[in-house]
Amino acid sequence: MKKILPAAILAVFFIAGCQTVQQDLLYTSGGDEGILIELTELIVPLDNNPARNAVNAARARITELEKSNVKDRNFEGRVASWSGRLYLIEGKPKEAAAQQKKAETLYPGSVEGRILAIRMETDLQKRRELCETSLREARGGSFAGRVHEFNIELGRVQMELKNYPETVAAFDSAFPHLNPVYRTIYGGSRNAAWELRNLSPTASLLTAEISLKNTITWEEAIELSKNETQLLRFLTGGRNMSNAELFKALLDREIIPLTQDINITNLDGTKFNPVLREIVLRSGAAWYIWHLLAENRADRSILTRYSFRYPDRSPILDVLRASVFFDAVLGCIEREYMSLPDGKNFNGQGTVGGAEFLMLLKKVEGR
Repeated sequence: MKKILPAAILAVFFIAGCQTVQQDLLYTSGGDEGILIELTELIVPLDNNPARNAVNAARARITELEKSNVKDRNFEGRVASWSGRLYLIEGKPKEAAAQQKKAETLYPGSVEGRILAIRMETDLQKRRELCETSLREARGGSFAGRVHEFNIELGRVQMELKNYPETVAAFDSAFPHLNPVYRTIYGGSRNAAWELRNLSPTASLLTAEISLKNTITWEEAIELSKNETQLLRFLTGGRNMSNAELFKALLDREIIPLTQDINITNLDGTKFNPVLREIVLRSGAAWYIWHLLAENRADRSILTRYSFRYPDRSPILDVLRASVFFDAVLGCIEREYMSLPDGKNFNGQGTVGGAEFLMLLKKVEGR
């Protein structure tokens, strides 16, 4: 027994030593990538929802990694970068700056370190320039060719700058190549940017909110028309008219229809009561757009063009030839301002979203 005991004890120490070596190898021989994926999935979601318990869990994991026996400077530097990013989420810029300095010392030129530097830049234009520089360097072979993380950062700053088409392009370039958590977290921003892509960079918060609505009123249609186009200048002459004043003027000029019932064949002798907060239907949108085009082109002949071209029957199944909306609908379809949802019917009683209505206005303005 006396000879066996030392061997048994030695075996125990050998096993424990192996476990320690294996633990070290986890960090130094490629196993660290799994941990970095874990940090991605812990910290990226906090950009959208920095709930206290989730932030605390991420900080606890970072602290655990910082205290571990890691001997790989590159890995330590990347963890420091994630720690700095988490400090920014926690509202601690000084701590984030300290982690950035540590990361740069341990692993200069890492993707994670550059992303932390980008996020610490408070000037939006400079932040965009940093993103674009990083993308050029990544495409040139730096950062191990990891272009896509920088496209995420570019998408974020373009959204803040209200450059919506560029936002969509950046996110769409990144999503197919990254961890699915990126699409989950930033997909909503990408979709909002798509809806807002026709807005000008100087658009107001109200205009942006209208553009994201599934249905809009005449008041909101007027708001988009006067703030995002020059199509109402023939009425305003550059003056600041209220939406109510414009609504009345547009009604008087028959640019807003008295009714949105697409089956109406005669407006004479019938009492209608259009109101500013009435929901805009597809029929009303077609009428408004077509009459607005006629006014801006100073060519009212287009208002009856299709009645002469189709004297007998309508080529659209659910739009009567005798409908007062016939010319407006045919004109919008022919010019591809609007479409037939099923290829046969116009669906005039359907509604119009803010982004769709803004797109119609932009098409008319471009003629």
